[in-house]
Amino acid sequence: MSHPVLAVQANNNPSAVPFSAGSGLPTLLAPENACDCHMHVYDRRCPVAPGATLTPPDASVEDYRRLQRRLGTSRVVVVTPSTYGTDNSLMLDAVAQLGECARGIAVVDQTVSDNELARLHQGGVRGLRFNLARGNSSAAADMEPLAARIAALGWHIQLLMPPARLVECEALLKRLPVHIVFDHFGRIDVASGTAHPACNIIRDLLDSGKAWVKLSGAYLLSQEGAPDYGDIKELAKAYIHAAPDRIVWGSDWPHAVASMGERPMPDDARLLDLLLDWTEGEAARTRILVDNPAALYGF
Repeated sequence: MSHPVLAVQANNNPSAVPFSAGSGLPTLLAPENACDCHMHVYDRRCPVAPGATLTPPDASVEDYRRLQRRLGTSRVVVVTPSTYGTDNSLMLDAVAQLGECARGIAVVDQTVSDNELARLHQGGVRGLRFNLARGNSSAAADMEPLAARIAALGWHIQLLMPPARLVECEALLKRLPVHIVFDHFGRIDVASGTAHPACNIIRDLLDSGKAWVKLSGAYLLSQEGAPDYGDIKELAKAYIHAAPDRIVWGSDWPHAVASMGERPMPDDARLLDLLLDWTEGEAARTRILVDNPAALYGF
């Protein structure tokens, strides 16, 4: 199935999307209101946080809109990256530019005021990210007190944590009063896959109705690599089977580690097409791309 209008755009400008390998369209025809639940924007004019290790090239809202046209998605979740610490200004500006089809995920610490949380909510924020894998501002000790404060807003905690640390924090995660959204498959080691102790904890949280998983960052975890990322398939299907109504998809554009040369640049069209490998039927893909994001982010 093809996108006739988009095909003309892609053929006329094969390098139209920065930070994405290839120029072809996905095979998957994105349903109306399909959501990319994980992307970032970068701008060198925004001060980099002390200790930040990811300082990729600029990636703007206009750059991202070209990716949306290529993929056929319309809704998006903009995530404050570790590059900017607790400065959410660039994320908020991106959400404002993208309008009602956008939501945001912020990074804060315990010093954040109630007024600031209210301002973030008004700006489209619907969750707090804790990056304990590569962050420079997030601390596990902040998670519980902040979770208590954001519960009334209906927000969730978005978590990126090394699997070994996740196992250490099992009791903490299970007593949080908000939902937890695990970035990038929970960063599970694909060699261990569903047998990894951290995967068992995520599955327990999924079974309890407390957790969500983002099918994002396959290119970060896979040892097999593009184009099929076949060693991720078992884990992806296990999550989808466990909680079909609490799985979402994200591109992770602009692929910061790839843009800095740490990984091969992925093809976003192929990343979207992985859902054809991992799901059975259009209804399942519509849940992941439309219905589940609408429930989680309030579209």
